[in-house]
Amino acid sequence: MMLLYLHGFRSSPASAKARQLAQAMAERGRRREWACPQLPASPRSAMELAEPLARDMQRHARANGGELTLVGSSLGGYYATWLAERLGCRAALLNPVVHGARDLVTQVGEHLSYHDGQPFSFTAGHVDELRAYAVARITRPSRYYLLAATGDEVLDWREMRDHYAGARQHIIEGGDHGISDFEHYLPGVLAFADAAADDESIPG
Repeated sequence: MMLLYLHGFRSSPASAKARQLAQAMAERGRRREWACPQLPASPRSAMELAEPLARDMQRHARANGGELTLVGSSLGGYYATWLAERLGCRAALLNPVVHGARDLVTQVGEHLSYHDGQPFSFTAGHVDELRAYAVARITRPSRYYLLAATGDEVLDWREMRDHYAGARQHIIEGGDHGISDFEHYLPGVLAFADAAADDESIPG
């Protein structure tokens, strides 16, 4: 099993969820099976970084009898869905963005990264780039795992539920966009990543 984590808008590998997953993989002696790159603000640049990495990890996983699983949070979930459709791999989505261009157009402007305070610009051109990674409908719901919080203050969990219809879903009653109590749900994400794609016994 290889695990590639794609963080959300303004986030980084220093996010709480990324760090918790990295620690869990390390504790299992699987540090080399984990990656979480810093994604650029430009969606095109982010995918030019993430797609080759995902393909390399997928080849490595299959050479060792395993599979690649993407884990995407918020905007990273939008990216992970596109990559999963393109590569035919599994994806666990954590409060994912469903409509990238629509939801991120409100973020055009100047920002600071959450974890290091570095300034960056998010432009109308970046919003246009997001349209290239839209997935109108997932083709193999069994390869997806959705973790969505009804208390998400940024995105509508019902859009997530409907977009990933047929996928394994864990709907958190309440909660928040960042899934601040992610440690409770981390075992389910790892169980999904470890299980066979057609294993219906994964806890959800």
